[in-house]
Amino acid sequence: MFDRIEELCDRYEELMRRLQEPETASDGELLQRLMKEQSELSPIVETYRSYRQSISDQKDALALLEEESDPDIRALAKEELAAAKESEEELSGQLKILLLPKDPNDEKNVVVEIRAGAGGDEAALFASDLYRMYAHYAEGRGWKIDMISANENGIGGFKEVVFMIIGRGAYSRMKYESGVHRVQRIPETESGGRIHTSTATVAVMPEAEEVDVVIDPNDYHFDVFRATGHGGQCVNTTDSAVRLTHHPTGIVISCQDEKSQLKNKEKALKVLRARLFDLEQQKQHDAQAAERRSQVGTGDRSEKIRTYNFPQGRVSDHRIKLTTHRLDEILNGDLDEVIDALLAADQAAKLANLSQDQAS
Repeated sequence: MFDRIEELCDRYEELMRRLQEPETASDGELLQRLMKEQSELSPIVETYRSYRQSISDQKDALALLEEESDPDIRALAKEELAAAKESEEELSGQLKILLLPKDPNDEKNVVVEIRAGAGGDEAALFASDLYRMYAHYAEGRGWKIDMISANENGIGGFKEVVFMIIGRGAYSRMKYESGVHRVQRIPETESGGRIHTSTATVAVMPEAEEVDVVIDPNDYHFDVFRATGHGGQCVNTTDSAVRLTHHPTGIVISCQDEKSQLKNKEKALKVLRARLFDLEQQKQHDAQAAERRSQVGTGDRSEKIRTYNFPQGRVSDHRIKLTTHRLDEILNGDLDEVIDALLAADQAAKLANLSQDQAS
């Protein structure tokens, strides 16, 4: 591990030198690429420097214990030695995590699709709750929400809603949300006070650039129609809404959020690229039979991942057996506790797999 880290440190120093060269400053594209690489290496280099400092602190403390006979100084040296050993262990764990293979999609924006499942209108209302939860979460992290399409049920719920979350690292945290979300609560229309169970499915896909997915224009066509629902003066007056049909896969995407037909077409193509990219990734994962499944689930859209229980004010994530009684805060977008736990479980699983591979 440390040979690899030393190589990365050498590369970091080389990048720092190149970033100071006039030739680099005059080449905008090169400058951006080198700065990105330097930024990615910086956490590893800084953590390793702290790790080496903890080793040095241990040597100093041991030397002090050998040289000094004064009880007070020896007691202080023992405290410093214990603290340095603890720091070494903690930093070693951090380095292992930092060296885990990175998901190349982690820094990307995401396309999120939420669909009402079992439960009729109650499921549609729950889908709307999930949309607001993610919107508040994105807002809290300084990310932007860009609506693509919404199919409302007339009472404030969504039969389906598709939107983008635009922000650095969006996929790295949102990718754990794919799957079936279940709600248990008493609907407002329920006179007998019975608890109903409803579901909604969430699909989170990294945004795919044109270089990631090349789409043949002959493989799809657009239909245009007049937008319906809320939307301002252009609704029901111009054919601004679009429906994209991709012939090879049968994927159909509707987009009517923008007043401009061209912008709606651009958004629909973004969603198509994301879906095709996601399909290709699923094929690759399935083909790698030896690849172990993460403890946080496979990302299968049919996998039940979380339950929101209103009578008990409880949220349970079934993949990592996490239960918290902070239902209101979580539905208001305070998702970090859950996502941090999922991220930690994912890292632990990858570290365990790595240890097994190294042992074998």
